[in-house]
Amino acid sequence: MPHSAPNNYIELAFAINPSLHELYIGLLATEGVEYFQEEDDRLLAYLPEAEWNEKKEQAIVKHLHERLGSLPVYKATFIADRNWNAEWEANLQPIEISDRFLIVQQNKQITPKPGQIVIEINPKMSFGTGYHATTRLMLRQMEQLELKDKKMMDIGTGTGVLAIAARKLGNNLPILAFDNSSWSAENAIENVEQNNAEDIQIALLDAEEDLIVNLKTGYDLILANINKNVIDRILPAIRKYSPEATVLLSGILVYDEPWLKKLLKRLDYENVQTIYEDEWLSSLVLPLSRPTR
Repeated sequence: MPHSAPNNYIELAFAINPSLHELYIGLLATEGVEYFQEEDDRLLAYLPEAEWNEKKEQAIVKHLHERLGSLPVYKATFIADRNWNAEWEANLQPIEISDRFLIVQQNKQITPKPGQIVIEINPKMSFGTGYHATTRLMLRQMEQLELKDKKMMDIGTGTGVLAIAARKLGNNLPILAFDNSSWSAENAIENVEQNNAEDIQIALLDAEEDLIVNLKTGYDLILANINKNVIDRILPAIRKYSPEATVLLSGILVYDEPWLKKLLKRLDYENVQTIYEDEWLSSLVLPLSRPTR
């Protein structure tokens, strides 16, 4: 989990069936909760103690109730500082994304399939370990794209896994990968170095505040594995300031697909391909025409 001093957290324990975990993770993510642990009969969600207050709790409760029609039993517990990273790493297992991609923890011995691309990740609780469906969906979409001569931007890079994958798929132009979490940015730098992925600029930037100035330099492909609320705010800026860029999206629940279709139509994007896993989707979209400024 992100480093803080002290590194104390609030644990929200939801008593729900495992079949509902992905749905709850998606809903809680839209309220800024980024760290989860799944157990047989409950979902544990964590957010920094400094972010937890009555207003935050009310917002989470309201959001879940509006989307689900009811609220499951949950318990909020203070969790004192401990070695989160060691606990997380102890349970990491290799993740086979496809016949093309395998994600493993750094320095773990494993025999990949012939021709399989191996990405070594030391996640440090950053998003993008391959354990989440949205990361897998993005990678499966990227496998099908010609990336060689594409100038790329990776918004909300997390572990840096998507930028690293682009390099391993043959991309040869500069990549800007950024996150608004210092913990994630530091972790992405380490993972880029571990995988010998050159010419990837990892930056600590905000997906909204710092986006436009970077878009103006021009991009061919933009990756955005974030969440519905942020996508709703940044996609119009991408359309305006990088009007010819292809955009690959995820972090969107299948229940929000009608919203996505309306947004794409309004911005004059064509939805080329959408793929699904569990409660999530990933869409590859192309601009239909160059917008007027």
